[in-house]
Amino acid sequence: MTLAVRYLAARTLDTAPAENPPPGPGQVEIAPAYVGICGTDLHIFHGDMDARVAAPAVLGHEMSGRIVRVGAGVEDWSPGDAVTVMPLRWDDTCPACRAGHQHICQHLDFIGIDSPGAMQQRWTVPATTLVRLPGSLPLDHAALVEPTAVAVHDVGRAQVRSGEKAVVVGGGPVGVLIALVARAAGAEVRVVELSSHRRRLAEKLGLTTWDPAADDLPELVREWTGDAGADVAFEVSGAQGGVDTAVDVLGVRGRLCLVAIHPRPREVNLHRFFWRELTLVGARLYDRSDFERAVILVADGTVPAEQLITKVVPMAQAPDAFEALEGGGDVMKILVDCTDDSQGAIQ
Repeated sequence: MTLAVRYLAARTLDTAPAENPPPGPGQVEIAPAYVGICGTDLHIFHGDMDARVAAPAVLGHEMSGRIVRVGAGVEDWSPGDAVTVMPLRWDDTCPACRAGHQHICQHLDFIGIDSPGAMQQRWTVPATTLVRLPGSLPLDHAALVEPTAVAVHDVGRAQVRSGEKAVVVGGGPVGVLIALVARAAGAEVRVVELSSHRRRLAEKLGLTTWDPAADDLPELVREWTGDAGADVAFEVSGAQGGVDTAVDVLGVRGRLCLVAIHPRPREVNLHRFFWRELTLVGARLYDRSDFERAVILVADGTVPAEQLITKVVPMAQAPDAFEALEGGGDVMKILVDCTDDSQGAIQ
């Protein structure tokens, strides 16, 4: 048996023994080290995804760890290898897969949502999901590879080019990562965020921030762009006000990249789209090249993982960590340490 953090019902988690099957052909067994809690995990915690998540469900997909055992036919991996997991299983037969878009397979199994995730002491996954980590990369830092891959994919979808002006609306973990990745691509970046704590953190990372509650955003955009408007905006807030801001800051033929999950339809100023010939693109998940690029960005310090990790908690404190993240403003990224065996779990 292995300990796991499980979702039982809305706002109810526990840490309890859970079955983990041994690795079969083509599979590996991992000992997760650190698992990040993300916005999707919070949606599950709130009960918003009960139609999709079958309780009791083991959560977690932002992870790092080491291989413990390999199944038959696995030749490129060995016990002790440091890895992260691209948590996607696709069917390879649907129209999306046949068109080369496996990451948005029409029957996608998102591991950690649709099937058991990483917040446990042992985790069996297909070897095809593994992404190798450099030995020099600390495993707590490596838990940020998955959200960084999201940011890499978003910046790629928005086709950000060097010298462009980009506005990121929402300065939470993904928003800050998008800003860092866009800056690494050569863009000038501004982050729009209500939380003073998150603005201070972004500024410590060398990012310029705007407060939508206090700043005159239209005037700031005019001064910054010479009245042209931004080339690209990322909507990461998930709020109606964020949508409005992301549309309003764009210049002629600007691109709006929709990153946040909006659980309900939003009003969009389509006249602005018509008048300025704007483009809207959606960005969901990532592919392997995004993950491999993310490993490099975390390993070389472009993404300063240590400054983004607010705290690390043992598995027994995971429920408290979820509640702490609900407030949003005072924390950025919390990791769950799955190596804790104080409750008598497997060694």
